[in-house]
Amino acid sequence: MVTIRRYRAEDAKVWNRFVAHSKNGVFLFDRGFMDYHADRFVDGSLMAFEGESLLAVLPANFREGVLYSHQGLTYGGVVSDRRMKTADMMATLEAICTHARQAGVSRIVYKPVPHIYHGLPAEEDLYALFRCGARLVARGVSSTISAENRLAFNSGRRWRVRKNQALGEVRESRDFEAFVGLLAQRLAEKYDVRPVHTAAELELLHSRFPEQIRLFAWHVQGRMEAGVLVFDTGRVLHTQYIGASEAGRRASATDIILDHLINERYAARPWFDFGVSTEQGGTVLNAGLARQKEELGGRAVCYDAYEIDL
Repeated sequence: MVTIRRYRAEDAKVWNRFVAHSKNGVFLFDRGFMDYHADRFVDGSLMAFEGESLLAVLPANFREGVLYSHQGLTYGGVVSDRRMKTADMMATLEAICTHARQAGVSRIVYKPVPHIYHGLPAEEDLYALFRCGARLVARGVSSTISAENRLAFNSGRRWRVRKNQALGEVRESRDFEAFVGLLAQRLAEKYDVRPVHTAAELELLHSRFPEQIRLFAWHVQGRMEAGVLVFDTGRVLHTQYIGASEAGRRASATDIILDHLINERYAARPWFDFGVSTEQGGTVLNAGLARQKEELGGRAVCYDAYEIDL
């Protein structure tokens, strides 16, 4: 029998240890990452037990009577370890639904962990969702490179990288303030939006996860002209932010950094993920953005969301 209870602050060590040894967990589910923006969300994370043994966790938050796979994360369904089997997941999801219904929740919005992040196959939840009548309500399309069958940059991008790479130097940086300044200017000019994270937040998260959150920048005469912030989950290197100055864009500096990361620094990583190029729940494709990522060798991986009506 599976029982569910809400996560409590005193569970942090147990939660983090479980995530670290799970088959589909990443550092984003560590409470040190999740709780940095705890003031923005009403935490609704759940822990599933079989007897006294922790079977699974669900990073989640409450908002207006809905239980969400945590809205501060791109993905994050049921996180489990190698003991999880299909029948166990069906019982776990049923118990989660019962617990949520008793708490007055009207529906659950569930974002499964994409398969590229799985250390072992972990799609038991997709079958359980199907069996409980969940509806697919959003589908983002990311562009991802497979190290096992890596595609080359297209000819134009390869030419620009070779032409300009000697103009500057790619190196790791901790100057998050300079990077966010570059990023904010570009986002404001092109999209009229701001970065999700401030420089102070990135500095805080980097201090907590120095091996997983890293900034690589292209410098010309000591000045940062472009940068790529990556999240390293072990199996996947994910580009969280990419930004450049006008001079950096003219020199294709972000391509130079990406070439270094994809083909040298992290060449052994199974997956290199650029993130989604879709908007409005996937109903709109930013074709230009997707094309840029595909010219670097990326091909489609879906980031889905399901809805369970309680």
